[in-house]
Amino acid sequence: MASNELADADPHSRQPVLADGVPLAEARAAMVLLHGRGASARDILTLASELPAAGCAYLAPQAAGNAWYPYPFMAPLASNEPYLTAALAFVERVLSQVTGAGIPPERTVVLGFSQGACLATEYVARHARRYGAVVGLSGGLIGPDGTPREYPGDLAGTPVFLGCSAVDPHIPRTRVEFTAEVLRRLGGDVTARIYPNMGHTVNDDELAFIRGLLAGLAA
Repeated sequence: MASNELADADPHSRQPVLADGVPLAEARAAMVLLHGRGASARDILTLASELPAAGCAYLAPQAAGNAWYPYPFMAPLASNEPYLTAALAFVERVLSQVTGAGIPPERTVVLGFSQGACLATEYVARHARRYGAVVGLSGGLIGPDGTPREYPGDLAGTPVFLGCSAVDPHIPRTRVEFTAEVLRRLGGDVTARIYPNMGHTVNDDELAFIRGLLAGLAA
């Protein structure tokens, strides 16, 4: 396949992955951070300083054009292709890099904010297994109401945290609650917190909860 054909089929194929924390080859745990629409890997990577964990490598892939897919996350799935499939494949490549460095999924956290949270929750639902933790901040499963959710696999007790505003302008509360239900059905140990009158942001309570998830991960 020619390079321009590859870029058409996989819009994220040439995008970088930024890193912070311990070098991956020396790490005991890893966190993959997925940024939101209009933001960047560099933006989401600032969370590394807010979520310190001993021996942890932090990896943030960069979406092409600063967006994982072009249309709202509850639009018909086909309207966001080939970007959505390419974004899910990018997450898979980063996680394969982590496991290739000797860090198992059980010591790997998948975290996303906004559009990145939608991508994170959709990825782990489609690839359910035990992870170190899954964190979706202001996001939920991708696709319109009525999308089939018979995902294979088992999260096997993976700690899952979902946090969102009750009045988020982009993420309906009902979708966050539905996402929690689906991930519980897949075997996740889900905590969902809905915050009144919060903006489309990350708050201190969310950060504190995530620090608790990380506390024993790299021990």
